[in-house]
Amino acid sequence: MPEPGIIHCVRDLSALPKVHLHVHLESTIRPGTLKEFAAAHGVQLPEKPEAFEGFRAFADRNSLTRSCLREAEDFERIAREFCADEAAQGTRYVEVTFTAASHGERLGDLEMPLNAVLKGLSDGGQEHGLQWRLILDHSRRRSVERAMKTLELAKRHEEIIGIGMAGEERHSLAPFREVFVRAREAGVHLVHHAGEDAGPDSIREAIEIGDAERIGHGIRIVEDPDLTVQVAESGIALEVCPSSNVALGLVPTLPEHPLPRLIEAGLRVTLNTDVPDVTGTTITDEFTRAREVFGCDDATLAKLANNAVTASFAPEETKTLLHKEIDDWLRSAEGA
Repeated sequence: MPEPGIIHCVRDLSALPKVHLHVHLESTIRPGTLKEFAAAHGVQLPEKPEAFEGFRAFADRNSLTRSCLREAEDFERIAREFCADEAAQGTRYVEVTFTAASHGERLGDLEMPLNAVLKGLSDGGQEHGLQWRLILDHSRRRSVERAMKTLELAKRHEEIIGIGMAGEERHSLAPFREVFVRAREAGVHLVHHAGEDAGPDSIREAIEIGDAERIGHGIRIVEDPDLTVQVAESGIALEVCPSSNVALGLVPTLPEHPLPRLIEAGLRVTLNTDVPDVTGTTITDEFTRAREVFGCDDATLAKLANNAVTASFAPEETKTLLHKEIDDWLRSAEGA
């Protein structure tokens, strides 16, 4: 039944106010910028494949990209450019992920990469009218000691609102239990990758051991009907990244992606890019593909946008404003 007051037409998705919850800063580097960094630092980058044969192949290439970041100016620049690129897509608020402790240990200065990124985000956000917060991630393959360093970094800056576990999901979260307890005690939010390259049990572990408030990806949840119902009823949001899942070889093709099943199951689904340097897509492109590939109408797309607002850790006044702007977009005719 059409909702009263909604004009049924195809609206401009670049004008849809967006909240972007799952995107890795190191995977947003502009191609030209990356080439400059690689040349300056003597890094030979391989050609990007059409698709990766699983997560490990992606991670190996991604490590080369990260190795191109050496100086404070490099980190600051990618953060500023990220703000410009997000704002151009209609993103109003973003929670961007950065692997601070890993870069700090690699470069022998734990604070420098993070401080540079914070400065770049601050300057870029102010210049382009983008609100932002930062999430620090940590690979499940790496040490508990480094995870504790990640948490300590997060606790020092009010702009950092969360930490999360990423990387290959076959590695259990159990060794990091104390990190999660301390994060909760410090008021640091917890957001973990799960249910992407591993099955529903990894989602259950992220919730029960990791105390996850959102799930990064979570696309395999539909393999477990009971867990699907549980998560839907809890309101824990899924940060779904369709183009990334296909590019990393985790879903064969975009039309085979479980996005429609996730929505139909009543889960709080949000749309995100994850690794746009790999997929070549923007957040607007992800909404466009949801429309063109999966037949999502504008009311559904607005709901996905509103889901991201609700699931974010933005201030309540920001959420209220964004909900209103999304609803205004839905009630307007194209070009109005």
